[in-house]
Amino acid sequence: MDKTEILEKLTPIFRAIFGNNSLVLSDGLTANDVDNWDSLTHMLLITEIENSFTIKFKLKDLNKMRNVGDMVETIISKLQA
Repeated sequence: MDKTEILEKLTPIFRAIFGNNSLVLSDGLTANDVDNWDSLTHMLLITEIENSFTIKFKLKDLNKMRNVGDMVETIISKLQA
């Protein structure tokens, strides 16, 4: 699965979690850029992503994610493992 396919799969997850159907994902997108992205919605987001991609993030993975680009790279590495 490549970066484009992952972003296509992530977009509806982000839109559902944050209740924003016009949300557009980009590599540089951070929690500061999205209304209602707080610790609770972050955990919901992570859970949905893990379920959708059938992966599990470790704490060190989560700590490395500074933006959507980092998240995509982490998902790619998990899928290739």
